[in-house]
Formats: sequence, C-alpha cells, structure tokens
Amino acid sequence: MTSKSDVVTIKDEKQGIDIKYYMDARLKKRMDEGVIPDLATKDKDCFIAVDGNEGSGKSTLALQIAKYVDPTFNLNRVVFDAETFKEAIFKAKKGEAIVFDEAFTGLSSRASLSGVNRALVGLMMQMRQKNLFVIMVLPTFFLLDKYVALFRSRALIHVYESGGRRGYFKVYNQKKKKLLYLLGKPTYSYSGAKWKINTNFRGRFYGVFALGDKEMEKKYRAKKMKALETTEKEPMSAGQVKYREQRDIILFALRKSTKMTYEEISNLLGDYDFEMSIAQIGAVCSKFGDKEKLRRNYINKGEEEKPKPRKKKKVVSEPVVTKEEQATEVGAEAIEEAIALNEVFEEEFEDDPEMAKEF
Repeated sequence: MTSKSDVVTIKDEKQGIDIKYYMDARLKKRMDEGVIPDLATKDKDCFIAVDGNEGSGKSTLALQIAKYVDPTFNLNRVVFDAETFKEAIFKAKKGEAIVFDEAFTGLSSRASLSGVNRALVGLMMQMRQKNLFVIMVLPTFFLLDKYVALFRSRALIHVYESGGRRGYFKVYNQKKKKLLYLLGKPTYSYSGAKWKINTNFRGRFYGVFALGDKEMEKKYRAKKMKALETTEKEPMSAGQVKYREQRDIILFALRKSTKMTYEEISNLLGDYDFEMSIAQIGAVCSKFGDKEKLRRNYINKGEEEKPKPRKKKKVVSEPVVTKEEQATEVGAEAIEEAIALNEVFEEEFEDDPEMAKEF
C-alpha cells in the first residue's frame, strides 16, 4: 500500500514541469541520508548496479533513482555504450547523475564485455573527482569486473517479478553484495544448495517514466532501440578480426595436437574463465575441415554421430572426485575468500560504522 508521503515530486526546471512518482520510503531515506549528502559534502562518488531479467523494469527504477538524486538529470545523460559513457563522464558537472543503461545487452563476445569493464575501471578516478552518481543497468551483477563489483560499487539493487507482476526490488549493501558475488559468480546464481545471502531491504516501484512526458518517453525508447541495433550490427575492427583468427588457429591446433573432444576443450577453457560452447568450438574447427571429417568417419562405420570415448590415461593415486565434491570444494574456496574480504571490508570502514551497516 502506498501513501501520499511515498510520492516524490521532482521539479524539472528545463522542461518546466513537475514529475511525480512513488518511491519506497526506505530507499528514499537511504538517498536522503546517505547518497545525496556524500555527493554534496563528503567529496565522494557513488556507483550502484541495478540488475534483473529482461523486461523486469530495472531501467525504470534506475531512472527514477537518478532523477530523485539529481533533479537536473535528463535524457542526454542516459547512455548505452562504452564510448558515450566515457563522453558523458568527461562532460558531466560536479555531482551530476549518469545512467549507463543496458550496459552489456547485445554484447555476446567476452572481448566486448571486457571493453565495457575496462572503460568503467578507467573512469573511476574521474567519477570520484567529480562526485558523480552513476547507475549501471545490466542483465546480471556477475558480468561486472571483480574490482568494481567488490570494492567500488556501493550497492546492488536486484529487480525481479513476483507472481507474474513487475516492480519488486531488493538491495544488497556493500558487505552482502561482496558475499553474493564471490559465492554466486561461478554459476551466475543468487543462491545455492548450501548458501543464500538474505537481505531484508526489499521494496516496490511502479512504471512511471521519470524523465518527462509521453513524448520524452518516446525519445528515450527510440534512443535505446537505436543503440541496441547499432551494438548488434557493429562490424568488427581489423584488430578484432585478427584476434578472432588467431584464436581460431590456436583452438584448432589444440584440438589437433591433443585429440581432445569439443566438450573437453570447452571445459578446459572454462577453467580459465573463458566461456565457449561446444557448438562454437565445433563451428571453429569445422573451418579447418575437422567437423566434416568426423561426420564421414561416423557414417562409414555405421555408428551414431557422436565421438568415441577416448581411453583415459591411468593416474597413480589420483582419487575420483564427483561433481558434488567439486561443487563443495569451489563453494569452500569462495567462502574462504569471502571471509578474507569481509575482514578487509571491516578494516576499510572501521572509522565509518554507519557505512558498514548500510550503503
């Protein structure tokens, strides 16, 4: 249930209108008592991540928060790619808000994802010097660079649906989002069989466009659509083409020299945090005739179209580890790292207990 006290009114001087929308009382309090004073008087910046499934309303909430903290916030400071994000940071005046909307949407390659993260890390000093309020909207928090996720983001706001209805969110403060990142990153999950990061900071929001009237909303959606289309159709640079060709040659050389299956190669790359599906690896190797040759062999032998299992080399005194045991081991390592980082966190904010409690 909402009340009149939960409805905020933002005076947009440039458009000459009042913009009204509901804001959760607890979220508003955190902005009033934490974020806004820090930007104005404590020479700090503030970076918040807002994530959630496609269509969950995360952009709507991000725009509402940005407009509340900075009433001058407008469509010019809503960006959709790394280059315009850089420009917005350098052009921004002290204390202004910027929303990097759909930061990773449409970026399928790891190189493109790394480009966004590099831009973000490289601009952190500028953000601090200008006391900027930056919100990044992305599909999942786990796509963020580890340094940014653990040490430079002030909070994670996770947007979700409940009972098929949009407009719900929960907030993970500094401490809880660190634990969530460490435990959830391996599987991109917000909870596991043996762990769950609970937060009582939950609330609702509603689908009011915070930057103006219907015409302004149309401009926003047109800008967003154009940016997403450009991201998906943008041709690769000469350097990216060269990198791809080198990668493909190395991948095929690995396949040829080791006789590893596509699945084994995919698992090996995963060990080094490089995600590549079996289908992608097969497509690469097929450029060198590998896939066609395998298919002919299967047909000639009258076998099913799947690789014959390789003989495994015997390893002396090497115990068999089940998937469950592997998951437990990974979870234990993550928990150990989380405990170590928790100690760093407590030292970092030992002089600011209020910051340690909430963002």
